[in-house]
Amino acid sequence: MNLGSMPELSWEVVDHLALSVVAAGRDAGFPYVAAQSDLGDPMPMKDGEGRAYAESLPWVDSDPYYWRNRALALRSSFLLAARVFAEPIWFADGKLGSWRPTRGLAAIDCSRVTDEFGFTGAIIAPAHLSGGQVGAVVWVTTEPIDMAATFAAHAAGMFTIALQFLAAHSELATNRQRVTPAMLSPREAQCVRWAAAGKTNTEIATILSLSVSTVRFHLRNAGEKLGATTRARMVQIATGMGFLGRHV
Repeated sequence: MNLGSMPELSWEVVDHLALSVVAAGRDAGFPYVAAQSDLGDPMPMKDGEGRAYAESLPWVDSDPYYWRNRALALRSSFLLAARVFAEPIWFADGKLGSWRPTRGLAAIDCSRVTDEFGFTGAIIAPAHLSGGQVGAVVWVTTEPIDMAATFAAHAAGMFTIALQFLAAHSELATNRQRVTPAMLSPREAQCVRWAAAGKTNTEIATILSLSVSTVRFHLRNAGEKLGATTRARMVQIATGMGFLGRHV
């Protein structure tokens, strides 16, 4: 790969990736696709002209504007799976799975999906992006499909193109490429970690054998580095950037 020839990120690049997502699905036998780079965003994912991708990406639904119903996203078992699992997911025979057994997917009830929507198979590509953002691309079919063979042959490639598309779209749409990454000092990270655990400044000072004023100093510095104006926002950003770990 010639790194010097790599294109600058632009809406043209992102829209080309959207077409690649559609093509990857069709090559694998999934003619329908839906995508959202931020599952927490009530607005649909849009292209550089402000048009919803849902208007151009092919999807099977009796309502051409299904994507305006946000309740569908909140109750979708496929999107719930994308929220709790970060690897490629298959749907077949009323069940969800991946390349390895996982209790998280096994616990999600998909037994009525085929009866309710007509989907006989699906591949779901979660995208757990920076800042704690979660997106997903979902490809579905309404025809019989050999899911074991299809997943083995295509899932990895589909996952890669989905992640590229969603990450690039998110970066461009939010201007995240213009944000300078923050690096916390070990002591700042410690203070934020205890703040995330609900400790007061006085309690943090006792735990770390510091003065209260020193704890305030570290938390203020951390907040400024992360671009946060409140304690809650500081914790949220630090969590999304992986400073706090899974033990908070």
